[in-house]
Amino acid sequence: MCGRFAQPRSAEELARIFHARPATHEPGSGFNVAPTDPVLAVVEPHADRVVDLFRWGLVPFYAETARGAARLINARSETAEASPAFRTSFARRRCIIPADAFYEWRRERDPNTGRVRRSEPFAVRTADGAPLALAGLWAVWRDPDTAARLYSCTILTTTPNQLVSRIHDRMPVILDPADWDTWLSEATPIPALRELLHPAPDDALVAYPVSPAVNNVRSEGGGLLDPLTRWSEGP
Repeated sequence: MCGRFAQPRSAEELARIFHARPATHEPGSGFNVAPTDPVLAVVEPHADRVVDLFRWGLVPFYAETARGAARLINARSETAEASPAFRTSFARRRCIIPADAFYEWRRERDPNTGRVRRSEPFAVRTADGAPLALAGLWAVWRDPDTAARLYSCTILTTTPNQLVSRIHDRMPVILDPADWDTWLSEATPIPALRELLHPAPDDALVAYPVSPAVNNVRSEGGGLLDPLTRWSEGP
């Protein structure tokens, strides 16, 4: 699962990195993006690659209301191709959701009751500091009352690599730069898409504990990505 991530870069900066044009002037969503927040995503409708604003939590076109978006922040890569909620987007509306890091919680459970007795947040990011290219899907939902359009997105997940498996049993699909074009192109056949849905190499990522301040969705700022040792130091 990926339930929180950092996206502090502006639309203009992300457009330069992903060889796109900015379709919004959004300055960045911050260091503690939560479900249903607005996020920047790279899309390529009709071969026009842009960075635009979406709501995190996919609302399928057939939904009666947008209230269930928080439940669809992630899509399992193993089943998205056939899922009623995601199959149309998987076939025609794929995106890249850039992130400087994603957060995951390592939970320690009581062996007798199974209850969580300790939850420790970690940040996972690239070893070289470049943004992660999270594979995603997007959709357009039309409000039946107002006819207003809602553009939303979800992040695809897969089994974890060895590094992330020490923290959690799922991780986002992270695309290599060489695969960006293949993922975004509307012409890519389904079998070629399946080949991209695998865990990232262990040596491409680093993971480290961060402040429990990230637990609160109201917490913000670059300090959330600092290693926990910084927060443990005295004045």
